[in-house]
Amino acid sequence: MPMKKHFILIRGLAFLLVMMCTVSCNHKGNEEKKPATYKTMRVEQSTRSLESEYTAQLSGKQMVEVRPQVEGLIERICIDEGDMVRKGQTLFVINQTPYRAALAQAEASLKSAEAHLATARMTAESKRKLFEQKVVSACNARNSLSYTLVKSPVDGVAGMIPYRVGALVSSNISNPLVTVSDDAVMHAYFSISEAQMLNLMEEYGSLQAFVNQMPAVSLRMSNGKMYGEVGKIDAVSGIVDESTGAVSLRASFRNAQHVLRNGGAGTVILPIVKENCIVIPQEATYELQDKVFVWKVVDGKAQSAEVKVYRLNNGKEYVVESGLQVGEEIISEGAGLVKEGVEVKGK
Repeated sequence: MPMKKHFILIRGLAFLLVMMCTVSCNHKGNEEKKPATYKTMRVEQSTRSLESEYTAQLSGKQMVEVRPQVEGLIERICIDEGDMVRKGQTLFVINQTPYRAALAQAEASLKSAEAHLATARMTAESKRKLFEQKVVSACNARNSLSYTLVKSPVDGVAGMIPYRVGALVSSNISNPLVTVSDDAVMHAYFSISEAQMLNLMEEYGSLQAFVNQMPAVSLRMSNGKMYGEVGKIDAVSGIVDESTGAVSLRASFRNAQHVLRNGGAGTVILPIVKENCIVIPQEATYELQDKVFVWKVVDGKAQSAEVKVYRLNNGKEYVVESGLQVGEEIISEGAGLVKEGVEVKGK
C-alpha cells in the first residue's frame, strides 16, 4: 500500500476515535446531570394503634388458706384437689364425737341452771350469773361442734390437699388444710420503668388519668396464644421500687371459664392509639448521633431535616411528633443512600 494512502487511513481512524470519545463523554455528562429517581411520598395524617408488651404474673382475686378452728382427726375429705368450690360448701369433716358429747353435757348443765334459777328466789342474783355462764358454755360447745364442718369461705378453685383422712389437725398446723383461690377475676401484675411512668404522666396528665383513659388491654398466655377476654388496668402503685426503679401496675381479666390460674404467667399488651398523627416508613429515616432525620424534597433537591418520633413504634413505621408538616414531600425509601442537595425525581 502506498505511503500516502496508509497515512490517510490512520488519520481517519484517529478522527473516528476522537468523535466516539466525544460522543461518549457528552452522553456520560448528560447522564450525570439527570436527577436521581427516588420513591417519594406526601406527608398526611392518619391513626395508628401502637403496642407495648410487659411480662406479668397472674394472681386470683383472693387466696384463702382454709384452717381448722378445732382440734381433731380428719373424718372425711369432701372435695378433690382442683375442684371448683362454693362459698359455704363443706370441705372437711373433723371427728364430731367429742364435740357432740361436750354439747350434750353443756345443754344438760344449762337445763339444770334454769331449774335452780326458777326455784331459788332468795339467791336469784347468784343463780342468774350461774345461768349466764351455762348459756355461754352451751353456746361455745355448739360453736365448737359446728367448726368440725370446715367450709369454704369463698367461691374458687381448691388447691392441693396435704392431709389425708385420719390426720390429726388443729388451729396450729403449719400448712393449711387447703387453699382456695377465688379466680373469677384474675389480676395480672406487671411493672414499667420510672421513665415510662413519667412519660405516661406527661402524656395523660396524671397516672389516674392514664388509668381512666387507657383502652382495654390484651393478655398473651404462656403458650403463646391470646386470652379470649380483654382486661382493664385498674391500679397503679404510687411507689417506685428502690431496688428495680420500677412501678407496679395491675390489669384485671374476667375468668369465667377458669382458663387462667393463680401463679401463672403471661404478657400484658398495652395499646396506645394515636389519632390524627403523621406516620412515615422507618425506611424514610436515618439516624445520626441518636437523632432521627428524613430527606425533604425542596425545590427538587434533597434536604435533610431532623424529626422527633414517638417513643413507641410498630417496627415498620414512626409516628412523627415534630419536624414535618402535612403536605410536605419526603423520600420514602433508601434514606441512608441519599446525599444532601442531590436532585430528586420522585416516583
